[in-house]
Amino acid sequence: MDAPAIFTEADFYQQSFDPQAYLKEYYSMSDSREGANVFLTQNLKSLHKMFSLDELRGGTLIDVGCGPTIYQLLSACERFQEIIALDYTDQNRRELERWLRNEAGAFDWVPVVKYVCELEGDREKWAEKQEKVRKKVKQVLKCDVTRANPTGAVSLPPADCIVSTLCLEGACKDLPTFRSALRNIGTLVKPGGHLVLVTVLGETYYAFNKQVFSCLRLEKHEVEAAVEAAGFEVTFSEAQPYTVSDERTDCQGTLCLVARRRPSV
Repeated sequence: MDAPAIFTEADFYQQSFDPQAYLKEYYSMSDSREGANVFLTQNLKSLHKMFSLDELRGGTLIDVGCGPTIYQLLSACERFQEIIALDYTDQNRRELERWLRNEAGAFDWVPVVKYVCELEGDREKWAEKQEKVRKKVKQVLKCDVTRANPTGAVSLPPADCIVSTLCLEGACKDLPTFRSALRNIGTLVKPGGHLVLVTVLGETYYAFNKQVFSCLRLEKHEVEAAVEAAGFEVTFSEAQPYTVSDERTDCQGTLCLVARRRPSV
């Protein structure tokens, strides 16, 4: 499989991205260790590690480009009082809201929640953690990271922390757009607040459901430089290789990063 010849535009996501097929493909995890999804468990471990850092705590966390997923909130919900989730596509936000309302037919995150609870030392607290996430997500809003004001007419108070996982590299067609998007989402966090970023490295596409989506190929130093240029100071950065043979993507690794927004001058 090859990368699409042209960049996958936002409109294509809005028309064609199937959140249920995406979740089934990338976030299904059986209870057995052997069946665990390597890419997912690697990211869950990294998120657990980052959200265990002393400085990552506070009132409000904004999740930028949440997609239809909650895995990125499972460690974060222990550290922040309320969460605001932002995503571009209507169907992703609807899918997330179905889970938040505990509706029939919503994706079953229980195996993933149990895995994170096990990382935290108590696998049996999974039901409590699910409830915590549901209570703490206060709003699910539309956003566009390529706009100077990502939430448009909706004005949000600056957050203590923003988290963005596997979003910007799909939304940005080139490095200047990526750098600009980081500046845009940086406005959502208060000076002295934090950015938690999980991004893929060396990836040009990912696929599911017989559809291929483009991805901006990034290197570790490019991401770090873009974060610094957006007014942040990188305090933690860890790249991990993705060594699994996987025809769904040409991903070479992931970068997990924490950065502190510099105080306004």
